[in-house]
Order: sequence, then structure tokens, then C-alpha cells
Amino acid sequence: MSLNLILIVITILVSILALYKPVWFDRLKFNAFQIRHERQSWRFVTYAFVHAGWIHLLINMWVLYSFGGIVEKRLSTIFGPRGLLFYFLLYFGGIIFSVLWDYGKQKENIFYNAVGASGAVSGVLFSSILFYPMGGIYLFPIPFSIPAWLFGILYLVYSAYMGNRGKDNVGHNAHFFGALFGIVYTAIIVPGVLKDFITQFFG
Repeated sequence: MSLNLILIVITILVSILALYKPVWFDRLKFNAFQIRHERQSWRFVTYAFVHAGWIHLLINMWVLYSFGGIVEKRLSTIFGPRGLLFYFLLYFGGIIFSVLWDYGKQKENIFYNAVGASGAVSGVLFSSILFYPMGGIYLFPIPFSIPAWLFGILYLVYSAYMGNRGKDNVGHNAHFFGALFGIVYTAIIVPGVLKDFITQFFG
């Protein structure tokens, strides 16, 4: 079983447990106030393994399944057995990095909570966009695919705009910074990926 599938299985199992056991949900969710004032630093990671509902869980896991395997395979092709380590660091780095902005903003707000793997999934998704910028991404209900590079631009602009508005319950900041982490991390560990990106884009 691939590492990506293991992450999906663990996330599904923990999310189901948390959905039926509110005490676990409360214990694992991201809460910047409790991290800062009660030293519950595990929340920087555990929040990504619980979800607000079935739809939230299914969407994240479907996107991770669709793109995570691609990135894991590419990293394994480049680095051999070390590729699994690099994929692990991509995913867990995305989990942590994607909430640092909100931690800074919300560390005195006891009522701010966040759950879901969206930040880490965004990191994986944008890593795949760097590798395959001309690939197609389908968005329901649009009946045709959108080039991955165009989707990436629209996604970042939308996430930044909605994050600044802050008028809904979606973690747009986590999406934005998770995506940014995926781009920077992939560019660092695979130095030639930006050159390949440009070559594919203009080729």
C-alpha cells in the first residue's frame, strides 16, 4: 500500500471516530488559543485528521487520492526509496504551514476552530501542478477540464480574496498557504522542476 493510501485510510478512520465521539473532535481540532495558552501543540497536526462532516471528508480524500498518488510516484521516481520521506514531509509540512497564518491572527481568540486536511491537500495538489502544469483538472459542474496552471492561478487568487474577506466558515487562508508551501517545497527539493514547468508551459 502506498503512503498516500495509508494517509487516506488513517484520516478516514480518525474522522469517523471524531464524528461519532465529540470529545475526540474537540480534543483534536485546531484552536490557536489552546495551543498558545494551554500548550496543546499537537493541535497543529491532529486537526487535519478530523473533518466537519461527510462531504468535507469525502472531497478532501478524493482530491488527495486523485493527486497524491501522482506526486508520490513522481518523487519516488526521482529519489527512489527517499521519495516516500519527501512525500511525507510535503504532506505534514502542508498541515503545519497552512495554519501558521491563522495561528498568528487567532491565538487570542478562544472561539476560532479549524478542522480538515484541506491545507495539506492543497500542498499536494500544487506540487502536482508544478510537475504537470498542462494536465487537466475537472471542476463540477463545468463539463470540460481546465489546464492545471490556470486552475492554480484562479485557486490562489480566489483563496487570497476570500481569506481577506473572512465572511464564511471555510479555511481559505489554509488553502492559500498550503498551496504556497507545496510550490516552494517542491521547487526546493526538485531544483529542476521550475525549468521543466516553464518548458512544458511554453512547449
